[in-house]
Amino acid sequence: MLVFEGVFAGYGGGDILRGVDLVVEEGSLTCVVGPNGAGKSTLMKLVSGLLHPRVGRLEFKGRSIARATPRQIVKQGIVQVMQARNLFPELTVRENVELGAFLVSDGEVVRRRYAEVCEMFPIVGERAKDRAGSLSGGQQRMVEFARALMTDPVLVTLDEPSMGLEPRAAKIIYDSIVSMHRAGRSILLVEQNVRAGLERATHGVVMEAGRVRLEGTGADVLANPQMRALYLGGTIEEGRVASSTGVGAGAAAPPGAP
Repeated sequence: MLVFEGVFAGYGGGDILRGVDLVVEEGSLTCVVGPNGAGKSTLMKLVSGLLHPRVGRLEFKGRSIARATPRQIVKQGIVQVMQARNLFPELTVRENVELGAFLVSDGEVVRRRYAEVCEMFPIVGERAKDRAGSLSGGQQRMVEFARALMTDPVLVTLDEPSMGLEPRAAKIIYDSIVSMHRAGRSILLVEQNVRAGLERATHGVVMEAGRVRLEGTGADVLANPQMRALYLGGTIEEGRVASSTGVGAGAAAPPGAP
């Protein structure tokens, strides 16, 4: 569905991504993890059209989106939920959700989609008339998910959706992501909580220093001994040495790491 091939991209003449090769399969829940500075957020900006690759191929369903605008990206069926909260706090929950259908001119279609997202995210219907700013962080995130689905996307991209949430709210968000996936949406997820993301993913990707270093099923990537070295401040290459010699096998992993 989504293909990166030899992608270099960055800001102000400096490359953050340095030859990314990645395929997001249709129907997958692909989770991208990696240490700070690995290039995860830059990757997401490329998919949303907020940044363009300097070099390389970026295609969605066989068509180049390397120079597409954010509006063109949405029209092709990709929607992104940003890392930072971006609801309009003074508008009601319903008004915020319906803004997601800004490209839809048929009122009946908007009403049908609104009913569908209320069924998936009950908080939308329950708090429809309340100001969005009065909701908790986890509730606001679910409203953002509902708004994203108003475009009827085929690919939903989520940039660290659990950031800033307490554990109970984060679990609800993870369950919501799984529900969206089971409902037929392909998901590209960047997640800071490595274990939570990879446990739910059909496909796992580890980035380091602007490149894809590991790929596989979510479970296989999570179990890979090289992951421990990476999240203890090492590198994938150091992890290969440690796994082959047994060095570091008893070290404790930091919070959020495997």
